Amino acid sequence: MTRTAFITGATSGFGRAAAKRFIEAGWQVVACGRRADRLQALRDELGDALHPAAFDIRDEAAMRAALDALPERFRGIDLLVNNAGLAQGTRPAQDALLSDWKTMIDTNVTALVTLTHALLPVLIARRGAIINVSSTAATYPYPGGNAYGGSKAFVSQFSLGLRADLHGTGVRVTTLEPGMAETEFTLVRTHGDQAASDALYRDAEPMTADDIAGTIFWIATLPPHLNVNRLELMPTRQSFAGFQVHRG
Repeated sequence: MTRTAFITGATSGFGRAAAKRFIEAGWQVVACGRRADRLQALRDELGDALHPAAFDIRDEAAMRAALDALPERFRGIDLLVNNAGLAQGTRPAQDALLSDWKTMIDTNVTALVTLTHALLPVLIARRGAIINVSSTAATYPYPGGNAYGGSKAFVSQFSLGLRADLHGTGVRVTTLEPGMAETEFTLVRTHGDQAASDALYRDAEPMTADDIAGTIFWIATLPPHLNVNRLELMPTRQSFAGFQVHRG
């Protein structure tokens, strides 16, 4: 039986790489994202095993319309990968833009719980799985991380709560918490500052989108009696060491 994955944020980065990884392994994928042209290009590349669903994850009405419009063959969803998310701004809280905070919360928290709630019935019926992409920022605070770290801490705790509530249903729930990975993430965070993105990743040997996609696929294809509750990973050159001390 062909299994179906529903992957958000599939127009770039982790989501795009995951869509390719699952289809290469014989899955079907519902690929979601705002940029219809990128989704169509992915559909052209990967074939009819991919269904492009173009909508803004923050728009609940558009989300529900896309779910209602799913072709019959894509309705039996076995895996939800809540990957869509973003950081905006690097300023300390006292200088941050409230609009950036609201965008992060709307995307990383509200949209994620809305989609999860909508798909829980089919995931329970099919004894499926949920993989929520969080971040090491959920655990390790850093200057300028404020609302982003808070939103990802929600994702991690929400995942554990789902795991507790879904006990006995056969549905597996995992929170995946990556550290530094080179995608469009920093470009989005800095509102398009390519130089800042290049400087952050230079000589750091960051993780790649394919690294994370491979990890998502590994979690999803473990035997059904195994559940990875929480998985944190970083590139070897990154660590959580180095607490700040202000002197004077």
